[in-house]
Amino acid sequence: MNRLHRRLLAGAAALLLPVFAQAGFFQWEMVELPASTGASCGNGSPYRFFVNRTPFTRDTVIMYEGGGACWDQKSCLGEGKLSASNPDGIPPDYMTSLTTAAFGLVTPFTARIDPFQAAPTQSWNMVYVPYCTGDIHTGSALQVYADSDPANPRVQHFRGQANIRAAAQWLRANTGRPNHLLLTGFSAGGAGSTSTYVLMRDALQPTGRAQLLADSGPLFPAPRAATPVHAPSLPLHNKIRIEWGLDTPEGLITSFAGLSGFDTNDLGTVNTALAIRYPNDRFGFLLFRMDENFAAFSYEKFYPEIFNEPDPDTKKALINVKWRQDTAQWLPVLDALPNVGYHVAFWRSFNESHCLTIVDFANTGIEEQGIPNILPFIDNTLARTAAPMRNFETDEVSDYALPPSRAQILVTIILKLFG
Repeated sequence: MNRLHRRLLAGAAALLLPVFAQAGFFQWEMVELPASTGASCGNGSPYRFFVNRTPFTRDTVIMYEGGGACWDQKSCLGEGKLSASNPDGIPPDYMTSLTTAAFGLVTPFTARIDPFQAAPTQSWNMVYVPYCTGDIHTGSALQVYADSDPANPRVQHFRGQANIRAAAQWLRANTGRPNHLLLTGFSAGGAGSTSTYVLMRDALQPTGRAQLLADSGPLFPAPRAATPVHAPSLPLHNKIRIEWGLDTPEGLITSFAGLSGFDTNDLGTVNTALAIRYPNDRFGFLLFRMDENFAAFSYEKFYPEIFNEPDPDTKKALINVKWRQDTAQWLPVLDALPNVGYHVAFWRSFNESHCLTIVDFANTGIEEQGIPNILPFIDNTLARTAAPMRNFETDEVSDYALPPSRAQILVTIILKLFG
C-alpha cells in the first residue's frame, strides 16, 4: 500500500468515525492492568496503557513513550532536568491532554489524523505505552530513596518489565495476533522497545513481518571488563543494573542470559542478540550526532569533569565527545548485522536535537545523500524492498540553517504556556 492509498484510507475512516466509535474503533481505549500482574507506575499506582483499533487491518504499531529516568529521590519525584516523567502515575485522560500524549500527536506513528505529518502506521491498530517507572521500561526492583528528604522517602517501584509483560499478555488475549508488527519508541522508549522486543514479539507472535524502529535511545557497547575511557556508557550501565534490578533472578538481563549473541556483561550486545534471534525481522536505529538530551543523561552525572563544568557550551562539547566515541564504536557492530539499518542525522533545532520521530519528521534528512527526512528510512525498514539503509550525515554545517517547522514551533509555544 503506497502513501496515497494510506492517506485515502485514513480519510475514509475519518468520515465514518462516528459509526465506528460506537463499535469501539478509532478512539483511545484505556487499559488498566490489575495489580496481580505485577504492573504499576513508579509511585505504586495502577499502570495504564491505551489502544486505538481499526476494523480494516491487523497491522499493529506499539509505541513506547520516552521521558527521562531515575535512581535517586529527586529524579524519581520528577524534579530536575532528565528526571523521570509521570512520577505521579498515568491518569485515565492521559491521551487527551495536550501536555502529555496529545491524542497520539506526540509522534506521527500514533496520530490517526495528523495535520502536520503522514506516517505509514496511521491506518494501523495503535498501542500507546506510557512511561511512568523511570527505568526505560525494563526494571524489576523496589527501591527506597531518602537522599534529599529523609523525612519523606520515595518508595520507587521499578516495574517497567512487568508492565511490558502484562501489556503484551493483554494484547494477545484481547486483540489476537497482529499481521505486521512495528515496535517503536523515542528516547527512553527507544531503549525500552529495544530491550523488551523479545517479550513483546514472542507474546504477540505476528503472522506477518516484525520490525523495530528505535529512536534516540541507543544501547551502546560497554563491556564490564572495559574502562570508562574505552566505553563511555559503562558507568551508566553499571548504575542501572543495580538500581533497576536488571541482574536479579527476575531481572531482564537474567531472562536474556540464554540468547545467542547476548553477553550478560555487555548490555550493548542486545542489538546483536536480536538480529540473530530474529533473522527475518528488520531493526532500525535513529539518532542525532548532536543529541544533547540522552547524551547528557548518559554521561553528565558520571564524569566529574562534565558535572562540575560551569560553562554550558563547554559542558555540551565534553558530552558530545563521549557521544561521538560511543556512536563510532556502535555503528560497526550494526554494520555486521545483515538485518539492521540506521539513520544518523546531524542536528535539528528542536528538543535539544533529541528524537527524530516526535511531533514531525522535519529536518531529519541527510541532504548530502538526497534523503529529505526519515520517511525513506522508515519505508525501507517496513517494506524491505531493498537492503537495510545505513545513513550517516557528515555535513556539520547545513543543518544549522534549517528553521524549525510549524508543528515544532506550535509545540514549543504550547509547552511554554501550559508546562
